[in-house]
Amino acid sequence: MEGKIKNSGLLSSTPLRKAALKIVESGLEAIDTEKSLKSRLSFERGILNVDGNDFDLNKFESVSVIGVGKCAFEAGGALQDILGDRLFGGIVLVPGDPSKFKIQDSKLRIFFGTHPFPTEANVDATQEIIRFLSSLTEEDFVIFVISGGGSTLLCQPPGASQGEFLKCEEEGEVLKVLFEKGATIQEINTVRKHLSLARGGHLAAYSYPASSVSLIFSDVPGDSLEFIASGPTVKDETTVDEAKSIIAKYDLEVITGFKINPMKTPKEDKYFEKVKNILFVSNETALSAMKKEAEDLGFKADIVSRELKGEAREVGIKIAEDIEKSGGKQVLIYGGETTVTIKGSGRGGRNEELVLAALKKIGDDSLILSLDSDGHDNQGGYAGAICDIMTKEKTERIGLKPEEFLNNNDSAGFFEREGDYLETGDTGSNVSDLVIALKK
Repeated sequence: MEGKIKNSGLLSSTPLRKAALKIVESGLEAIDTEKSLKSRLSFERGILNVDGNDFDLNKFESVSVIGVGKCAFEAGGALQDILGDRLFGGIVLVPGDPSKFKIQDSKLRIFFGTHPFPTEANVDATQEIIRFLSSLTEEDFVIFVISGGGSTLLCQPPGASQGEFLKCEEEGEVLKVLFEKGATIQEINTVRKHLSLARGGHLAAYSYPASSVSLIFSDVPGDSLEFIASGPTVKDETTVDEAKSIIAKYDLEVITGFKINPMKTPKEDKYFEKVKNILFVSNETALSAMKKEAEDLGFKADIVSRELKGEAREVGIKIAEDIEKSGGKQVLIYGGETTVTIKGSGRGGRNEELVLAALKKIGDDSLILSLDSDGHDNQGGYAGAICDIMTKEKTERIGLKPEEFLNNNDSAGFFEREGDYLETGDTGSNVSDLVIALKK
Protein backbone atom coordinates (compact mmCIF):
# COMPACT_ATOMS: atom_id res chain seq x y z
CA MET A 1 0.00 0.00 0.00
CA GLU A 2 1.30 3.43 -0.95
CA GLY A 3 2.27 5.54 2.03
CA LYS A 4 2.10 9.28 2.54
CA ILE A 5 5.75 9.83 1.49
CA LYS A 6 5.40 9.72 -2.28
CA ASN A 7 9.09 9.27 -3.11
CA SER A 8 9.69 6.65 -0.44
CA GLY A 9 10.60 4.03 -3.06
CA LEU A 10 13.37 6.19 -4.49
CA LEU A 11 14.77 6.93 -1.03
CA SER A 12 14.65 3.36 0.34
CA SER A 13 18.07 2.35 -0.94
CA THR A 14 19.48 0.95 2.34
CA PRO A 15 18.03 -1.04 5.26
CA LEU A 16 18.47 1.96 7.56
CA ARG A 17 16.59 4.22 5.17
CA LYS A 18 13.80 1.68 4.80
CA ALA A 19 13.48 1.50 8.59
CA ALA A 20 13.45 5.30 8.97
CA LEU A 21 10.78 5.77 6.35
CA LYS A 22 8.65 2.98 7.79
CA ILE A 23 8.88 4.51 11.27
CA VAL A 24 7.83 7.95 10.04
CA GLU A 25 5.03 6.50 7.93
CA SER A 26 3.63 4.88 11.07
CA GLY A 27 3.54 8.29 12.74
CA LEU A 28 1.79 9.94 9.79
CA GLU A 29 -0.72 7.09 9.62
CA ALA A 30 -1.52 7.45 13.33
CA ILE A 31 -2.49 11.11 12.91
CA ASP A 32 -4.53 10.63 9.74
CA THR A 33 -7.49 12.94 10.31
CA GLU A 34 -10.25 10.84 8.76
CA LYS A 35 -9.09 7.60 10.38
CA SER A 36 -8.69 9.26 13.79
CA LEU A 37 -12.23 10.63 13.74
CA LYS A 38 -13.86 7.46 12.49
CA SER A 39 -12.04 5.28 15.02
CA ARG A 40 -12.60 7.50 18.07
CA LEU A 41 -16.06 8.96 17.47
CA SER A 42 -19.31 7.02 17.54
CA PHE A 43 -22.87 8.15 16.96
CA GLU A 44 -25.70 5.89 18.10
CA ARG A 45 -29.31 6.72 19.03
CA GLY A 46 -28.51 10.42 18.95
CA ILE A 47 -25.55 10.16 21.33
CA LEU A 48 -22.22 11.41 20.04
CA ASN A 49 -19.31 9.84 21.92
CA VAL A 50 -15.90 11.46 21.67
CA ASP A 51 -13.20 9.57 23.56
CA GLY A 52 -15.63 8.72 26.36
CA ASN A 53 -17.39 12.10 26.41
CA ASP A 54 -21.10 11.77 25.60
CA PHE A 55 -23.08 14.54 23.90
CA ASP A 56 -26.84 13.97 23.66
CA LEU A 57 -27.71 15.51 20.32
CA ASN A 58 -31.37 14.55 20.80
CA LYS A 59 -31.69 17.72 22.87
CA PHE A 60 -30.96 19.99 19.92
CA GLU A 61 -32.84 21.02 16.82
CA SER A 62 -29.77 21.22 14.59
CA VAL A 63 -26.22 19.91 14.53
CA SER A 64 -23.61 21.79 12.52
CA VAL A 65 -19.90 21.54 11.78
CA ILE A 66 -17.42 24.41 11.62
CA GLY A 67 -13.94 23.32 10.54
CA VAL A 68 -10.91 25.57 10.23
CA GLY A 69 -7.33 24.69 9.34
CA LYS A 70 -5.24 22.11 7.55
CA CYS A 71 -7.24 19.16 8.92
CA ALA A 72 -10.65 20.70 8.32
CA PHE A 73 -11.47 19.28 4.89
CA GLU A 74 -10.80 15.64 5.80
CA ALA A 75 -12.52 16.16 9.16
CA GLY A 76 -15.61 17.65 7.53
CA GLY A 77 -15.98 14.63 5.26
CA ALA A 78 -15.51 12.21 8.15
CA LEU A 79 -18.05 13.98 10.35
CA GLN A 80 -20.60 14.00 7.53
CA ASP A 81 -20.18 10.24 7.24
CA ILE A 82 -20.47 9.75 11.00
CA LEU A 83 -23.49 11.99 11.57
CA GLY A 84 -25.39 11.17 8.39
CA ASP A 85 -28.85 12.75 8.21
CA ARG A 86 -28.38 14.34 11.64
CA LEU A 87 -25.93 16.86 10.17
CA PHE A 88 -27.73 20.08 9.29
CA GLY A 89 -24.82 21.87 7.61
CA GLY A 90 -21.91 24.15 8.36
CA ILE A 91 -18.72 25.59 6.93
CA VAL A 92 -15.22 24.31 6.32
CA LEU A 93 -12.36 26.76 5.76
CA VAL A 94 -9.15 25.17 4.52
CA PRO A 95 -5.91 26.49 2.98
CA GLY A 96 -5.02 25.32 -0.49
CA ASP A 97 -5.87 25.06 -4.15
CA PRO A 98 -9.54 24.10 -4.72
CA SER A 99 -8.57 21.94 -7.70
CA LYS A 100 -6.75 19.54 -5.38
CA PHE A 101 -9.85 18.77 -3.30
CA LYS A 102 -12.56 16.37 -4.41
CA ILE A 103 -15.98 17.48 -3.19
CA GLN A 104 -19.05 15.28 -3.62
CA ASP A 105 -22.54 15.80 -2.19
CA SER A 106 -21.33 17.83 0.77
CA LYS A 107 -23.75 19.38 3.23
CA LEU A 108 -20.92 21.69 4.23
CA ARG A 109 -19.98 24.88 2.45
CA ILE A 110 -16.30 24.72 1.55
CA PHE A 111 -14.15 27.85 1.47
CA PHE A 112 -10.50 28.05 0.46
CA GLY A 113 -8.08 30.53 1.98
CA THR A 114 -4.39 31.32 1.80
CA HIS A 115 -1.51 30.26 4.05
CA PRO A 116 0.93 31.20 5.61
CA PHE A 117 -0.09 34.80 4.94
CA PRO A 118 -3.69 36.06 4.92
CA THR A 119 -5.58 37.63 2.03
CA GLU A 120 -9.09 38.99 1.48
CA ALA A 121 -10.23 35.44 0.66
CA ASN A 122 -9.57 34.55 4.30
CA VAL A 123 -11.47 37.62 5.51
CA ASP A 124 -14.50 36.86 3.32
CA ALA A 125 -14.66 33.21 4.38
CA THR A 126 -14.29 34.10 8.06
CA GLN A 127 -17.16 36.56 7.74
CA GLU A 128 -19.34 33.69 6.51
CA ILE A 129 -18.39 31.64 9.59
CA ILE A 130 -19.21 34.56 11.87
CA ARG A 131 -22.61 35.06 10.20
CA PHE A 132 -23.41 31.37 10.54
CA LEU A 133 -22.43 31.16 14.22
CA SER A 134 -24.20 34.40 15.11
CA SER A 135 -27.50 32.96 13.84
CA LEU A 136 -27.46 30.04 16.28
CA THR A 137 -29.62 29.69 19.39
CA GLU A 138 -29.59 27.54 22.50
CA GLU A 139 -31.45 24.91 20.47
CA ASP A 140 -28.37 24.32 18.30
CA PHE A 141 -25.19 22.26 18.67
CA VAL A 142 -21.87 22.90 16.91
CA ILE A 143 -18.95 20.56 16.34
CA PHE A 144 -15.85 22.66 15.82
CA VAL A 145 -12.71 21.22 14.26
CA ILE A 146 -9.72 23.48 14.96
CA SER A 147 -6.30 22.75 13.51
CA GLY A 148 -3.01 24.31 12.50
CA GLY A 149 -3.24 26.99 9.84
CA GLY A 150 -6.36 28.33 11.51
CA SER A 151 -4.69 31.50 12.73
CA THR A 152 -3.93 32.73 9.22
CA LEU A 153 -7.30 31.65 7.88
CA LEU A 154 -9.27 33.43 10.64
CA CYS A 155 -8.19 36.91 9.58
CA GLN A 156 -10.90 39.37 10.56
CA PRO A 157 -9.73 42.94 11.20
CA PRO A 158 -12.32 45.34 12.65
CA GLY A 159 -14.09 47.78 10.35
CA ALA A 160 -12.61 51.21 9.72
CA SER A 161 -15.19 52.80 12.00
CA GLN A 162 -13.64 51.01 14.97
CA GLY A 163 -10.29 52.71 14.76
CA GLU A 164 -6.91 52.23 13.11
CA PHE A 165 -6.37 48.48 12.67
CA LEU A 166 -4.21 46.41 10.35
CA LYS A 167 -5.60 45.13 7.07
CA CYS A 168 -4.95 41.47 6.33
CA GLU A 169 -2.08 42.26 3.92
CA GLU A 170 -0.47 44.43 6.59
CA GLU A 171 -0.88 41.64 9.12
CA GLY A 172 1.03 39.45 6.65
CA GLU A 173 3.93 41.90 6.71
CA VAL A 174 3.98 41.77 10.50
CA LEU A 175 4.02 37.98 10.38
CA LYS A 176 6.96 37.97 7.96
CA VAL A 177 9.01 40.00 10.43
CA LEU A 178 8.10 37.69 13.33
CA PHE A 179 9.02 34.61 11.26
CA GLU A 180 12.31 36.11 10.12
CA LYS A 181 13.28 37.13 13.65
CA GLY A 182 12.60 33.64 15.01
CA ALA A 183 9.70 34.55 17.31
CA THR A 184 8.07 31.61 19.10
CA ILE A 185 4.63 30.40 18.07
CA GLN A 186 3.33 31.57 21.47
CA GLU A 187 4.59 35.09 20.78
CA ILE A 188 3.25 35.07 17.23
CA ASN A 189 -0.18 33.86 18.24
CA THR A 190 -0.41 36.22 21.20
CA VAL A 191 -0.11 39.06 18.72
CA ARG A 192 -2.47 37.44 16.22
CA LYS A 193 -5.17 36.85 18.84
CA HIS A 194 -5.34 40.59 19.38
CA LEU A 195 -5.51 41.51 15.69
CA SER A 196 -8.61 39.54 14.64
CA LEU A 197 -12.27 39.33 15.60
CA ALA A 198 -12.23 35.58 15.00
CA ARG A 199 -9.33 34.33 17.13
CA GLY A 200 -8.74 34.27 20.88
CA GLY A 201 -12.16 32.89 21.89
CA HIS A 202 -14.23 34.92 19.42
CA LEU A 203 -15.80 31.90 17.66
CA ALA A 204 -17.06 30.63 21.02
CA ALA A 205 -18.56 34.05 21.71
CA TYR A 206 -20.32 34.17 18.35
CA SER A 207 -21.81 30.70 18.82
CA TYR A 208 -23.22 31.55 22.28
CA PRO A 209 -25.82 30.50 23.49
CA ALA A 210 -25.48 27.32 21.39
CA SER A 211 -23.67 24.32 22.88
CA SER A 212 -20.57 22.89 21.25
CA VAL A 213 -17.61 20.56 21.33
CA SER A 214 -14.30 21.64 19.83
CA LEU A 215 -12.01 18.90 18.51
CA ILE A 216 -8.53 20.41 18.52
CA PHE A 217 -5.65 19.08 16.43
CA SER A 218 -2.46 20.47 17.97
CA ASP A 219 0.54 21.69 15.99
CA VAL A 220 1.92 23.69 18.92
CA PRO A 221 4.67 22.34 21.20
CA GLY A 222 3.22 21.84 24.66
CA ASP A 223 -0.35 21.58 23.30
CA SER A 224 -1.63 24.72 25.03
CA LEU A 225 -5.16 24.94 23.64
CA GLU A 226 -5.28 28.73 23.61
CA PHE A 227 -2.35 28.93 21.17
CA ILE A 228 -3.44 26.24 18.70
CA ALA A 229 -4.82 28.20 15.71
CA SER A 230 -4.81 31.14 18.16
CA GLY A 231 -7.54 29.51 20.28
CA PRO A 232 -10.77 30.58 18.53
CA THR A 233 -12.96 28.52 20.91
CA VAL A 234 -10.78 28.83 24.04
CA LYS A 235 -10.82 31.62 26.62
CA ASP A 236 -7.79 33.79 26.01
CA GLU A 237 -5.50 34.22 29.02
CA THR A 238 -3.15 36.66 27.28
CA THR A 239 -3.65 40.42 27.39
CA VAL A 240 -3.41 43.46 25.18
CA ASP A 241 -0.38 44.58 27.19
CA GLU A 242 1.40 41.28 26.46
CA ALA A 243 0.71 41.72 22.75
CA LYS A 244 2.08 45.26 22.92
CA SER A 245 5.25 44.08 24.66
CA ILE A 246 5.90 41.54 21.87
CA ILE A 247 5.28 44.22 19.26
CA ALA A 248 7.86 46.41 21.01
CA LYS A 249 10.34 43.53 21.52
CA TYR A 250 10.57 42.90 17.79
CA ASP A 251 10.29 46.58 16.72
CA LEU A 252 7.33 45.62 14.55
CA GLU A 253 5.96 49.13 14.12
CA VAL A 254 9.37 50.53 13.23
CA ILE A 255 10.25 47.77 10.75
CA THR A 256 6.86 47.53 9.03
CA GLY A 257 5.86 51.16 9.28
CA PHE A 258 2.38 50.16 10.46
CA LYS A 259 0.63 51.41 13.56
CA ILE A 260 -0.41 48.21 15.35
CA ASN A 261 -3.39 48.58 17.66
CA PRO A 262 -4.11 45.35 19.60
CA MET A 263 -7.72 44.84 20.69
CA LYS A 264 -9.29 42.97 23.58
CA THR A 265 -10.45 39.37 23.34
CA PRO A 266 -13.66 37.98 24.92
CA LYS A 267 -13.16 37.31 28.64
CA GLU A 268 -16.70 36.69 29.95
CA ASP A 269 -17.03 33.16 31.32
CA LYS A 270 -20.53 32.71 29.91
CA TYR A 271 -19.16 32.42 26.37
CA PHE A 272 -17.13 29.34 27.29
CA GLU A 273 -19.43 27.47 29.69
CA LYS A 274 -21.18 25.60 26.86
CA VAL A 275 -17.99 24.77 24.95
CA LYS A 276 -16.13 21.51 25.59
CA ASN A 277 -12.59 21.86 24.22
CA ILE A 278 -10.88 18.50 23.61
CA LEU A 279 -7.27 17.99 22.61
CA PHE A 280 -8.02 15.36 19.99
CA VAL A 281 -4.72 14.76 18.18
CA SER A 282 -1.21 15.94 19.05
CA ASN A 283 2.35 14.97 18.27
CA GLU A 284 2.14 12.49 21.16
CA THR A 285 -0.14 10.41 18.93
CA ALA A 286 2.50 10.26 16.20
CA LEU A 287 5.52 9.87 18.50
CA SER A 288 4.00 6.92 20.36
CA ALA A 289 3.21 5.15 17.08
CA MET A 290 6.76 5.80 15.84
CA LYS A 291 8.28 4.43 19.03
CA LYS A 292 6.23 1.25 18.75
CA GLU A 293 7.16 0.78 15.09
CA ALA A 294 10.87 1.28 15.85
CA GLU A 295 10.72 -1.32 18.61
CA ASP A 296 8.85 -3.73 16.33
CA LEU A 297 11.73 -3.34 13.87
CA GLY A 298 14.22 -4.35 16.57
CA PHE A 299 15.54 -0.95 17.64
CA LYS A 300 15.83 0.55 21.08
CA ALA A 301 13.64 3.64 20.87
CA ASP A 302 13.39 6.74 23.04
CA ILE A 303 11.10 9.74 22.72
CA VAL A 304 13.64 12.42 23.60
CA SER A 305 11.41 15.49 23.35
CA ARG A 306 7.79 16.32 22.61
CA GLU A 307 8.56 20.05 22.64
CA LEU A 308 11.63 20.34 20.43
CA LYS A 309 12.61 23.96 19.89
CA GLY A 310 15.60 26.15 19.18
CA GLU A 311 17.46 27.33 16.09
CA ALA A 312 17.04 24.59 13.46
CA ARG A 313 20.69 24.40 12.45
CA GLU A 314 21.85 24.18 16.06
CA VAL A 315 19.25 21.52 16.87
CA GLY A 316 20.32 19.50 13.83
CA ILE A 317 23.95 19.44 14.96
CA LYS A 318 22.96 18.48 18.51
CA ILE A 319 20.78 15.59 17.31
CA ALA A 320 23.60 14.33 15.07
CA GLU A 321 26.01 14.43 18.01
CA ASP A 322 23.53 12.64 20.25
CA ILE A 323 22.93 9.76 17.86
CA GLU A 324 26.67 9.32 17.39
CA LYS A 325 27.08 8.93 21.15
CA SER A 326 24.38 6.25 21.35
CA GLY A 327 24.85 2.52 21.03
CA GLY A 328 23.84 0.44 18.04
CA LYS A 329 20.23 -0.27 16.96
CA GLN A 330 19.04 2.99 18.50
CA VAL A 331 16.29 5.39 17.44
CA LEU A 332 15.88 8.85 18.96
CA ILE A 333 12.46 10.45 18.37
CA TYR A 334 11.49 14.12 18.62
CA GLY A 335 8.40 16.24 18.08
CA GLY A 336 8.11 20.00 18.13
CA GLU A 337 8.98 23.02 16.09
CA THR A 338 12.35 24.69 15.66
CA THR A 339 12.89 28.18 14.28
CA VAL A 340 14.96 29.65 11.47
CA THR A 341 16.44 33.12 11.67
CA ILE A 342 16.42 34.14 8.02
CA LYS A 343 19.56 35.85 6.77
CA GLY A 344 19.73 34.58 3.20
CA SER A 345 17.43 34.62 0.17
CA GLY A 346 17.05 30.88 -0.46
CA ARG A 347 14.12 28.49 -0.14
CA GLY A 348 13.33 25.87 2.44
CA GLY A 349 12.04 25.45 5.95
CA ARG A 350 13.16 24.46 9.40
CA ASN A 351 13.11 20.70 8.73
CA GLU A 352 15.35 20.82 5.68
CA GLU A 353 17.65 23.30 7.42
CA LEU A 354 17.89 21.01 10.46
CA VAL A 355 18.90 18.07 8.28
CA LEU A 356 21.32 20.12 6.17
CA ALA A 357 23.07 21.36 9.31
CA ALA A 358 23.27 17.81 10.68
CA LEU A 359 24.98 16.56 7.52
CA LYS A 360 28.48 17.63 8.55
CA LYS A 361 28.17 15.73 11.86
CA ILE A 362 26.38 12.58 10.71
CA GLY A 363 28.38 9.36 11.02
CA ASP A 364 28.74 6.47 8.59
CA ASP A 365 26.23 4.29 10.47
CA SER A 366 23.62 6.94 11.30
CA LEU A 367 20.71 8.75 9.68
CA ILE A 368 18.57 11.80 10.46
CA LEU A 369 15.12 12.52 9.02
CA SER A 370 12.92 15.55 9.71
CA LEU A 371 9.60 16.56 8.19
CA ASP A 372 6.62 18.80 8.74
CA SER A 373 3.59 16.60 9.39
CA ASP A 374 1.36 18.76 7.16
CA GLY A 375 3.62 18.03 4.18
CA HIS A 376 4.91 21.56 3.65
CA ASP A 377 8.22 22.66 5.13
CA ASN A 378 7.63 26.36 4.64
CA GLN A 379 7.72 27.42 0.98
CA GLY A 380 10.37 25.02 -0.29
CA GLY A 381 7.92 22.62 -1.91
CA TYR A 382 8.90 19.57 0.17
CA ALA A 383 7.91 18.06 3.52
CA GLY A 384 11.46 17.70 4.82
CA ALA A 385 14.64 15.79 4.14
CA ILE A 386 16.87 12.86 5.08
CA CYS A 387 20.65 12.63 5.44
CA ASP A 388 23.19 9.84 5.93
CA ILE A 389 26.53 8.66 4.51
CA MET A 390 24.94 8.35 1.06
CA THR A 391 23.94 12.01 1.21
CA LYS A 392 27.50 12.94 2.12
CA GLU A 393 28.99 10.89 -0.69
CA LYS A 394 26.67 12.28 -3.34
CA THR A 395 27.23 15.82 -2.09
CA GLU A 396 30.97 15.42 -2.59
CA ARG A 397 30.54 13.66 -5.92
CA ILE A 398 28.45 16.40 -7.53
CA GLY A 399 30.43 19.21 -5.91
CA LEU A 400 27.83 20.79 -3.63
CA LYS A 401 28.96 22.91 -0.68
CA PRO A 402 26.42 22.48 2.15
CA GLU A 403 27.71 25.44 4.14
CA GLU A 404 27.01 27.84 1.28
CA PHE A 405 23.42 26.63 1.00
CA LEU A 406 23.03 26.82 4.79
CA ASN A 407 24.31 30.38 4.92
CA ASN A 408 21.78 31.36 2.26
CA ASN A 409 18.90 29.55 4.01
CA ASP A 410 18.60 27.52 0.80
CA SER A 411 18.09 24.03 2.19
CA ALA A 412 15.37 23.26 -0.37
CA GLY A 413 17.75 24.28 -3.15
CA PHE A 414 20.39 21.93 -1.77
CA PHE A 415 18.15 18.87 -1.42
CA GLU A 416 16.50 19.59 -4.75
CA ARG A 417 19.90 19.15 -6.41
CA GLU A 418 21.11 16.34 -4.15
CA GLY A 419 17.84 14.39 -4.13
CA ASP A 420 17.15 13.42 -0.49
CA TYR A 421 14.04 15.56 -0.02
CA LEU A 422 10.75 14.12 1.25
CA GLU A 423 7.69 14.65 -0.91
CA THR A 424 4.18 14.15 0.47
CA GLY A 425 1.94 16.94 -0.76
CA ASP A 426 -0.93 17.83 1.57
CA THR A 427 -1.17 15.14 4.26
CA GLY A 428 -4.44 16.40 5.74
CA SER A 429 -2.77 16.21 9.15
CA ASN A 430 -0.81 18.72 11.20
CA VAL A 431 0.83 18.03 14.58
CA SER A 432 4.16 19.89 14.41
CA ASP A 433 7.41 18.50 13.03
CA LEU A 434 8.56 14.90 13.40
CA VAL A 435 12.27 14.16 13.69
CA ILE A 436 14.09 10.83 14.05
CA ALA A 437 17.73 9.83 14.32
CA LEU A 438 18.79 6.22 13.78
CA LYS A 439 22.00 4.27 14.29
CA LYS A 440 22.39 0.76 12.94
